[in-house]
Amino acid sequence: QVQFTESGGRSVQSGGSLRLSCSASENIYARKLWCVGWFRQAPGKGREGVATIDSDQDTYYSDSVKGRFTISRDTADNTVYLQMNGLKSEDSGVYTCAVERRGDYCYSYSLDKMDRWANFGQGTQVTVVS
Repeated sequence: QVQFTESGGRSVQSGGSLRLSCSASENIYARKLWCVGWFRQAPGKGREGVATIDSDQDTYYSDSVKGRFTISRDTADNTVYLQMNGLKSEDSGVYTCAVERRGDYCYSYSLDKMDRWANFGQGTQVTVVS
């Protein structure tokens, strides 16, 4: 099973930027169909979908990050990135990535279907301070 390792999280000032990395243990991007997503979880709250990207390079974002975050992939090093700009305190949390378990494309509703995601990584902590 593919395993993900997230990195790049740290403490940053409100309005600042970070780029998170999600490295896969195997080349899932060689598959015909794949969908990878970024998620986050704040203390005391449930896991929230943030952004997805698939083998067609279609991307979807939650309303809370649309226009500020950008998800991208680098198939050469099996990594998906999350560029986060204009960070707000409510963006704080542990960010993890996962693969859509059915080997399908991403859809606009994929972020809301938590049972469709598997192989979550350990996560990387993002703290936005005012």
